Amino acid sequence: QIVESGGGLVQPGGSLRLSCVVSGATFSTYTMGWFRQAPGKKREFVSAIMGSGGGINYVDSVKGRFTISRDNGKNTVYLQMNNLKPEDTAVYYCAARLDSLSVFEYWGQGTQVTVSS
Repeated sequence: QIVESGGGLVQPGGSLRLSCVVSGATFSTYTMGWFRQAPGKKREFVSAIMGSGGGINYVDSVKGRFTISRDNGKNTVYLQMNNLKPEDTAVYYCAARLDSLSVFEYWGQGTQVTVSS
């Protein structure tokens, strides 16, 4: 089971931290990813981190503003989002895949992030 939290309404330039708790799996063997889907748009990749905490990557539009991290002792992955822009408004989804696979198999229900003044 994957459960996201931390979304909300924030002004441009503000910050939010999303959290994603995973249960029922050996968390440290899973690559965790964050995706987002804005209204009328396809879901897009945002960031991912491997089970060891390495292999971090980001979509270009969030580099330097978002930071992904994980705490394997708490089965939790985080997405720290700073300097938020209106174009970051979307439903953010947490996803998991085994490190050895290429497709994200498990998904959360999503959390809404709205950036607006």
